[in-house]
Amino acid sequence: MKEFWVDVRPFRKELVTTALESGADVVIAPSASPVKALGRVSVVSDDGDLVWGTDVFEVKIEGGASLAEAEALAGRGYVIVETGDWRVIPLENLVALSDRIIAAVRSTEEAEIALTVLEKGVRGVLVRDADPPLIRAIGTMVKAGAGAVDLEPFTITAIRPIGMGDRVCVDTVSMLSDGEGILVGNTSSALLLVQAETLENPYVNPRPFRVNAGAVHAYTLVPGGKTAYLSDLKAGDHVLAVTHEGSLRDAGVGRVKIEHRPLLLVEAEAGEVKASLVLQNAETVRLVGEDGIPVSVVALAPGDRILGRVLQAGRHFGIAVRERIIEK
Repeated sequence: MKEFWVDVRPFRKELVTTALESGADVVIAPSASPVKALGRVSVVSDDGDLVWGTDVFEVKIEGGASLAEAEALAGRGYVIVETGDWRVIPLENLVALSDRIIAAVRSTEEAEIALTVLEKGVRGVLVRDADPPLIRAIGTMVKAGAGAVDLEPFTITAIRPIGMGDRVCVDTVSMLSDGEGILVGNTSSALLLVQAETLENPYVNPRPFRVNAGAVHAYTLVPGGKTAYLSDLKAGDHVLAVTHEGSLRDAGVGRVKIEHRPLLLVEAEAGEVKASLVLQNAETVRLVGEDGIPVSVVALAPGDRILGRVLQAGRHFGIAVRERIIEK
């Protein structure tokens, strides 16, 4: 999850309240400011939760020496970087070296560059010299999640019951839409797009916040390019909601339900890449078709085309690693 920082110096209550309402994670304020009286948030100041020169540093990027300085300081804490007119190349270099870079921005355009550079983006953005409308705009961008993934069609090769097991419903704190869900898979090398419960049916009301995601062992894609086991998710965690067009947004987890249910094994392939996923055998469980239209697992048949994502195989605590690994 990207972090949203706001500089409210000189102190203005209006800026602080706007920052809090926009989901700010960190506020930079003068010492002894009454920020904590307005809401729960981390404060950077000489007497704050994060202290200048100890937890947070600042570097103006002007050449190789300042890049080296920023890299070194990132080993000690957060580094706020000002990049001037050369925005992309310095950020690319820093993002490749550290995940503690906070980019100072003054427009939505600068924020978009910082959040998407090298696809991974910086750890967060710091809004400076902002009025409330700009704080809201950039806050919405950060919290919605910037960027996209490339989805590709997989062809169903087999679908069959495999008996009883434990499946996971992920209840998010967001309302998802048709053609939107989360990416889940039996292996880390290929994930399939599981649709949220947005559609009407004769038996239960829609639950647009819910994804009946799969069996407890499955992987799902989470912020930061990582994966997590479905069984490890809990309230307060975050997953990545993905549309059929590949747009990403951050979705907080409000609840996880694990229940014993009849299960199906779905197998598919895209070229030489094979994907599989164990899902509950129920009409309300759907994958997303190549055309963006959800398809119930009880109606799936070999030859049907569904959307998925190919990833680098091999994960250690959810992080991609380069090693020889066979998943099947």
